[in-house]
Amino acid sequence: MPLYEVETNAHIIITWANDEQAARKVVEEAYPHDTLIRLTRRPRDTWVISKAALGITEKINPCATARDCLAKAAGDKLHAIRLYMHETGVDLEQARKVIESNMVMGW
Repeated sequence: MPLYEVETNAHIIITWANDEQAARKVVEEAYPHDTLIRLTRRPRDTWVISKAALGITEKINPCATARDCLAKAAGDKLHAIRLYMHETGVDLEQARKVIESNMVMGW
């Protein structure tokens, strides 16, 4: 079964589907309010995300640091953001994104 990469206005979805129409249906059912921007059949059965493309090129592990800050802050998002900024030297927006991403993952 082919692997499809589907981009909408709000999501990037990777899904297995028999054909393009089935991939569209997966997206329509899961995210009915999204607008389809791009649908691509992947050339292989794997999908790779470049860490450099995500901005993860430093030796520091942003997820581990974020989880550590969340633990120290007892789950207090604002305090965790401040701790992360202090420990990594990133700006407020970068710290917020990393902390919120890790909160969603269940730190």
